[in-house]
Amino acid sequence: MLAPQLRQLALQFAAGLAVLSLAWPYYGIRGEELPWPATAFAIAAVAALLASLTRQAWWWRLIHTSFAPLAWGVSRLAIDPGWFLLLFIGLLLVYRGALGGQIPLYLSNRPTADALAALTAERRDLRFLDLGAGLGNVLYPLARARPDGHFTGVENAPATWLIGRLRTAALTNCDWRWGDLWKTDLTGHNVVYAFLSPPPMTALWNKLVSEMPSGSLFISNSFPVPGVPPSCEVEVGDSRQTRLYCYQIGNGQPARAASAEVTRRA
Repeated sequence: MLAPQLRQLALQFAAGLAVLSLAWPYYGIRGEELPWPATAFAIAAVAALLASLTRQAWWWRLIHTSFAPLAWGVSRLAIDPGWFLLLFIGLLLVYRGALGGQIPLYLSNRPTADALAALTAERRDLRFLDLGAGLGNVLYPLARARPDGHFTGVENAPATWLIGRLRTAALTNCDWRWGDLWKTDLTGHNVVYAFLSPPPMTALWNKLVSEMPSGSLFISNSFPVPGVPPSCEVEVGDSRQTRLYCYQIGNGQPARAASAEVTRRA
């Protein structure tokens, strides 16, 4: 089965192939040049139809509808291709998780860090893990406030990993790692925090309950685990209206969440 990103590429490719396989022979026989503006909008219409028939999310329908016309419009600007390569590399350095596993870069703010500090204040042997640690917006203030705890951050986007590494370099109780969250061993941590996205939550929960010791705490920023009621919810009270979903591992929680199709972060 194709990964979600590859399915979207295949859908757009199918729309382009369907239109061009009719347009090129037609205009070729007539000896006329292919009318690219009309062709681009025809591809957009077919892509929108295919996206609707396959019940894609609304944002994918919007992307499929606008992709071909935008690509044609940008081609008219005669921009040097090197700039597109540079832009792609820059986005890859920052948003690698979105490309590999539907995990965009969401940055936690200071009120969220303060709420996490309050939630973990009672844990004397604090072993805190931030999965997808970004720029260190959570680990840096927590590690400074709790010198008795041990804090680990895992990040796999090169640019954000480097910034977080530089921010936490002087903190002796903070371990900043380059790595894949799906290959990270959770057994040595009693609090895990994540600010990911809806698609990976089911697979992440199943990993948490299979690896974390009973009595541990999982805190998800903004995205609950499907089908699993949280032990408690915390409203941060910031401008984003952030909500933290807290799950006590092994405290009457199901051993596994309902199955769902997930693309894991590469």
